[in-house]
Amino acid sequence: MSENTQQARTVSAKSTDALDLKALVLLAILLAAGFILNFTLGKAISTMSGGMISPEFIISAFCITILVVRPNIPQALVIGLISAAVIQLTTTSPFIDFAAEGVSAMLMAGIVSAAAKKGSVSPVAAAVATFATTAVSGVIFMVIKIAMVGAAEQLAAAMLPVIMLTAVFNAILVAALYVPIKKALKLND
Repeated sequence: MSENTQQARTVSAKSTDALDLKALVLLAILLAAGFILNFTLGKAISTMSGGMISPEFIISAFCITILVVRPNIPQALVIGLISAAVIQLTTTSPFIDFAAEGVSAMLMAGIVSAAAKKGSVSPVAAAVATFATTAVSGVIFMVIKIAMVGAAEQLAAAMLPVIMLTAVFNAILVAALYVPIKKALKLND
């Protein structure tokens, strides 16, 4: 992204500085919405799908934040760790999310950075990045969970379809929300 384009954004992460206040406020708002959606719509979707789709709106929230803010890799790690801290309020497996969300947020930032070099990040690129981010987060979570409790075949067989369907759901959700959020914040790529 060019210097002029970076200055045109109203929410940004300077490459050498900490996340600015606007970026942190955006993250807080999206994480709060994600947290509420996990308890309401997320549980409803999981119940209706027989547990086959278990949306993780907090991952969607940090993916949208990374798309909008365009943080560097260390800043993305901070976004991932803050998101993991929020997930601790609802998880049945404490602390695993710090590894899963930290790594996946850095992956998201890397993909978004690569996509942004060709101009604006398209909704398709946003969907692909979110799918990869959600899938990697889920696989990291699964591998750590298997290491902790064993039963690799049973856990993998149960978790992999949920991870992939959740990744598809999150990809569609983020792609659908990215452009309206960008317009609402009056961002130019």
